[in-house]
Amino acid sequence: MLFPLHDNNPITRIPLVTIGLIVINTAALIWFGQLSFQRQEEVVIRRGFIPARVAQLSNPNLVVKIKLQQLIRGPLNQPRLQAREIGLPPQPAQIYTSMVTSMFLHGGWMHLIGNMWFLWLFGNNVEDRLGPIIFFCFYLLGGVLAIACHWVYDPHNATPVIGASGAVSAVLGAYAITWPRARIKTLVFLLVFVTIVELPALWVLGFWFVSQLVEAAGLLRLPMQGGARIAEPASVAWWAHVGGFAAGLLLMSLLGANAPPSGSDWKKEAEEAFR
Repeated sequence: MLFPLHDNNPITRIPLVTIGLIVINTAALIWFGQLSFQRQEEVVIRRGFIPARVAQLSNPNLVVKIKLQQLIRGPLNQPRLQAREIGLPPQPAQIYTSMVTSMFLHGGWMHLIGNMWFLWLFGNNVEDRLGPIIFFCFYLLGGVLAIACHWVYDPHNATPVIGASGAVSAVLGAYAITWPRARIKTLVFLLVFVTIVELPALWVLGFWFVSQLVEAAGLLRLPMQGGARIAEPASVAWWAHVGGFAAGLLLMSLLGANAPPSGSDWKKEAEEAFR
């Protein structure tokens, strides 16, 4: 197992968008954690991305049913989970916006910290290369393409997907193609041995991508951390990770090739990138 700690890739300006994304995601989780269980459940269902709801865009009569678990008190006041089912009617605006809002919701602190650590470590350099405005557009588009990949793989899945993993995966892909030889100080776990070594970015991020691809091909399913309790175990969106990484490779090849030198005026950067 590899866990990146620090890179030797300097930046020329403060990564304001990267910092802003981290702040927004953290604030969203703090807000989410203060809600009641029923309200958390509603937020995940309404603002998380549900692949099966995409079919409602072409079929206004389709109602997507989701199974939930509700904690109730049984005989002798013993707590137990009771399954229930709710139907989601077609709401095109909610379906479209969920592709973006799902990126800013997380199921717990470990989920958030893992995503934000990778965003900070690699996103500051990608933002430095693209400029703040283009980087923000890149981040959102990469996340949407990652979500689309998850939908293509399992279009009938009625489990909500939340988290910034897809967008962050796009950032990793962008970093890998732009600075493949950058040195990454990495924590390496070998059975019971732990050591820190410097490895090329392509090795670290390549290992990460292959591990996601293996997990995706293995159809591994894991329970969600926190948030709504879905009756069916929520699967990790491995194909969103794979698709996001591939999207980052493609988008960085298109946007990064024409990006002006770091530190240029952001208006000029936008003009150059979209000329």
